[in-house]
Amino acid sequence: MQQFTPILLALTSAVLFAISILVLHQGLRHTDSETGSLVQIGATTLCFWLLAPWLVESWYWFTPAALMFAIIGLFKPFVSANASLLSVHYLGPTPTATLAATSPLFAAAFAVLLLDERLTLPIVLGTVAIMAGSIALAQRGKGAGRGSWPLWALGLPLLAAFVRATGDGLTKYAMIDLPSPHFAGLVSFSVSLIVATAVYGARRRTLPKLGVRFGTGWFVLAGTINGVSVYFLNTALQLGELIVVVPIVSSSPIITLLLSAFLVRRENITRNSLLAVFLVVPGVIIIALGR
Repeated sequence: MQQFTPILLALTSAVLFAISILVLHQGLRHTDSETGSLVQIGATTLCFWLLAPWLVESWYWFTPAALMFAIIGLFKPFVSANASLLSVHYLGPTPTATLAATSPLFAAAFAVLLLDERLTLPIVLGTVAIMAGSIALAQRGKGAGRGSWPLWALGLPLLAAFVRATGDGLTKYAMIDLPSPHFAGLVSFSVSLIVATAVYGARRRTLPKLGVRFGTGWFVLAGTINGVSVYFLNTALQLGELIVVVPIVSSSPIITLLLSAFLVRRENITRNSLLAVFLVVPGVIIIALGR
């Protein structure tokens, strides 16, 4: 049963991340994505700090792992999120989501080359199935993102996927020396908040307006849910292998679709959506049973 703990944690993280996306979508009815992203990161950071007195010891701050977590915060989630937004702007949502599905490939390379994790046939088959499902899901919009775009823009979603996978890999690596999923999230999101606030202030010169009528409460809720999701993800990385955890967490778009279709009733189930489900679900099961 213990071998399934990281898998269950990764699945829980994926579900929570999917829920946070739906909450974010609600907030975007009131304000822009840049403001929402800043508020969300701030709420996630606040959640980690509120629990810090009970879960963080003073000597944690003087370890090499603390520096590693801070370095991660410089580019994740700020760089990956903004690269995705720019990619949607230049390429459209379909090519962005399709190329972003390569994240498990980068994670696999990191895991094999730097963490000495071992690729097995079930992991390869499950990862390919999850990636294929993500690509099928991305194709459900007719004509989305088609047309001409600059060649360099193709690097934006690949950069986002690389940053996410590298961030998870470095977190896993740093927690070998300091196995604290909470401290990992605390440091990285604190640095991310500083970076995001500096960039937001430089572009807009004023901080976001808070209040019910500005819709920021939705982003606070999304940030809180995201904080729990990150904690479960980091715990899964601590207990399990990167090569197993990342593909499972990458299944969150399928969970978002299902929640949106059956609970929020905002999405329609299409042929590609069903294909994605029938690829991703067996992919997760193959990875789980193949360990």
